[in-house]
Amino acid sequence: MKLKHNINPVLLQLINFIVLVYSLVTYIPWYILSGSKQAIAKAKQVKARPVNNKPGGAYRSVNSLHCLASVLYPGCDTLDKVFKYAKTKYKDKKLLGTREILKEEDEIQPSGKVFKKVILGKYTWLSYEDVYIKAVNFGNGLAVLGQQPKTNIAIFCETRAEWMIAAQACFMCNYQLVTLYATLGGPAIVHGLNETEVTTIITSKELMQTKLKEIVSQVPLLRHIITVDGKPTTWAEFPKGVIVHTMASVQAMGAKADTGNKQPSRPVPSDIAVIMYTSGSTGIPKGVMISHCNIIAGITGMAERIPNLGEKDIYIGYLPLAHVLELSAELVCLSHGCRIGYSSPQTLADQSSKIKKGSKGDVTTLKPTLMAAVPEIMDRIYKNVMNKVNEMTSFQRNLFILAYNYKMEQISKGYTTPLCDSLIFRKVRMLLGGKIRVLLCGGAPLSAATQRFMNICFCCPVGQGYGLTESAGAGTITEVWDYTTGRVGAPLVCCEIKLMNWEEGGYYNTDKPYPRGEILIGGQNVTVGYYKNEARTKKDFTVDENGQRWLHTGDIGEFHHDGCLKIIDRKKDLVKLQAGEYVSLGKVEAALKNLPLVDNICAYASSFHSYVIGFVVPNQKELAELARKKGFKGTWEEICNSPEMEKEVLKVLAEAAVAANLEKFEIPVKIRLSPDPWTPETGLVTDAFKLKRKELTAFYQPDIERMYGTNVK
Repeated sequence: MKLKHNINPVLLQLINFIVLVYSLVTYIPWYILSGSKQAIAKAKQVKARPVNNKPGGAYRSVNSLHCLASVLYPGCDTLDKVFKYAKTKYKDKKLLGTREILKEEDEIQPSGKVFKKVILGKYTWLSYEDVYIKAVNFGNGLAVLGQQPKTNIAIFCETRAEWMIAAQACFMCNYQLVTLYATLGGPAIVHGLNETEVTTIITSKELMQTKLKEIVSQVPLLRHIITVDGKPTTWAEFPKGVIVHTMASVQAMGAKADTGNKQPSRPVPSDIAVIMYTSGSTGIPKGVMISHCNIIAGITGMAERIPNLGEKDIYIGYLPLAHVLELSAELVCLSHGCRIGYSSPQTLADQSSKIKKGSKGDVTTLKPTLMAAVPEIMDRIYKNVMNKVNEMTSFQRNLFILAYNYKMEQISKGYTTPLCDSLIFRKVRMLLGGKIRVLLCGGAPLSAATQRFMNICFCCPVGQGYGLTESAGAGTITEVWDYTTGRVGAPLVCCEIKLMNWEEGGYYNTDKPYPRGEILIGGQNVTVGYYKNEARTKKDFTVDENGQRWLHTGDIGEFHHDGCLKIIDRKKDLVKLQAGEYVSLGKVEAALKNLPLVDNICAYASSFHSYVIGFVVPNQKELAELARKKGFKGTWEEICNSPEMEKEVLKVLAEAAVAANLEKFEIPVKIRLSPDPWTPETGLVTDAFKLKRKELTAFYQPDIERMYGTNVK
C-alpha cells in the first residue's frame, strides 16, 4: 500500500515528469549492466510443481522434482562430519565472534528504576580450528564427568559462542542435547529437566543465580552444573551432591584426558542430536526429538535458497539458539565458511535498551550481511521508522514518501533504484549496519505491509520462511528475487508439501483458483516425534504407503500458480460464534496489528456469544496523543483503564477492520487496553513472540467476563 503525501498537484506533476525522464534515460544501461534481466526472469518462473495430477498431490521444488536433497556434502551425513568438513576447509577463517565489555554502568531513570548500560568494544574471534579444539576438549571433559553416549545433557543458556561450542561437543560425542529457552518459567524448566532425566546442565552465571537456584532442588537427578562464563560468587544454596564447574575447567579435564585407547562413539544419521523443548503457544512445552539426518536435511534445503553463501558473509546471532530458526541458521552459516557474530536484543542496535547513549550497538560494529528475525522485531522496526518519518519536516516527509512510493512501483516490476537507495534510504539501512543482503523472517506470519516496508527501506530482499520445530525448521523460503508479499515461498529442496482437506473450515485441495487445505510436510527433515509422548506423536505424524513421513502442521495454506505457498489460516485459531459464523482469530489480529496505535493484539471469541472481543497492548506515544486530543488526563494506567479511551481505540480498530475487508462479525466489539507489554518473561507470548492464547485467556479472564457480561465457559 502506498504512503499518502500532501504535495501540491502541479508540483507533483512536475516531479513525476522528472522521474519519468530519469527512468527512461537510465533504464537501458541499467537493464544491460545490472543483471536484473535474469532476476526478473527467475521471479516469473514456476518454483514448484505437483508430483502428480491428483487432487492433494505433493508439491516439490522444481530443483528436486525427482529426488529430495538430504546431505550438504558427500559423506557428511551427521553433524560432527559436517563440522569436521568445514573445519578442514576453512581452518584459519574466523567463525565465532563476541564483543568485549569495556564498561558497565547503572543508569537511574526518571521513574526511579535502574537500568544497566554497557559500553562494548570490538569483536574478538575464534577460528574454525579454535572452535573445533574447544569442542573436542569439552566433549572429552564431559566424558570424564561420566556423560555416556546417547544420554541426555541439557543446555539452558543465552545465545553466545559457548552455546555453539557446547552443542558441537555433544554432536561429536553423540550426547543428546536438550535445549531449553532462557526465558522459560520455573515449572517448564523443571518439567523439561525431569522428563529427560538429565544429570548435567550447561548454563550461565546469571541464569544459575536468577532461575536455576530456585528450582534445582526439584530436579533430584541433577549432579553437575557447568557455567560457561566462570563461577558465581556464591553457590551455598545448592543441594548437597550438585557440583558446579566452569566450562574452562571441563575443557582442561578433556585436554588432559587419555583418549588414546578409547574408541570414540560417533553418531549415525538416525541418532537423536537435539531434544528441543518448544516454548509452545498452548500447555506445557513438548520435547521434539530431532535426529542428525533431520537437521542436515533441513539446513541443506535452507542453504540452497541463499545465493552466493560463503566466506564473505557475516551473520548476526541474537535470537534464542534454543529456537530451531536460530540453530538452523547458524548451522547453515557454520557449514559454509561464514562468520557468526553474537549479539542480544538488548545490545543489537545503537538505540537498544542496554547500549549507553552515544556508543555503538552490535549491528553498527559487526555490519552483518545476513540476518534472521521474527515478525515482532520487524514490526517494531517498521513502527519506529514510521514514527521518525512522521516527526520530519513537511518537505522531508513528502520527499521520503515520494521515494518510497516510486521504489514500491519499481520493485513490483523487478527493477532496482540505486539513486533512491543511496540518497533517501541510506540512513534507514544503516540501522542494521548498512550491508544486509538477505533478511529472513520466520517463526510467525509477517504482514505484507511490514515486509514491503523492509524491502524498500533496507534495500535488500526480505524473505519469509515457513517451518516448525517438528520439521527441523525447514519447509519453505521465498527466493531472493521474489518481491511478492504475504507468501512464504516454494517447498525447499529437502521436502515436499501437500494440502489435506479440512471440511470444518471449508478448505479443499480442489478449490479454485488455488488449492487450499491443511499443510502437511514430508521429507527427511520431518522429525522423529515427541519425547515420551507417543499419543501426541501418533496424532501429529503419519507414514504413507511409500514410507514417507508426514507432519500435520495445523496450519492452512494455499498454493499459487507458481508453486509458492501462502498461509491463510490456522485450525487452532478458528472459533465458531453462537450464530454459526467461523472467525479466524489470526486473520483479525493480522488486519489490526500494524496500526500505529497497536503494539500487540489478541482477538478472543467464545462459541457461547455472538461477537469478538480483544486484548490490546497500545503504543504508549500514540495512545497518549489520542488521549490528549480527546481531553483525557491521567497516568498511563488510568488512560488504559478508561472506558472512554477503550471506545476511542475501538473506533480506530473498526475503521482499519473495514479497510481490511473484515466481515462485520469479525470486528472486535469490546476491548481491554493493557498498560503492560507482553514479553516472553510475562509468559503471555513465546520466545518467537507468538501469542499464548491459553495463558492470555487465563490472565484476562475477569476482563472477558466483563466484556461478555457473564461467566464464559
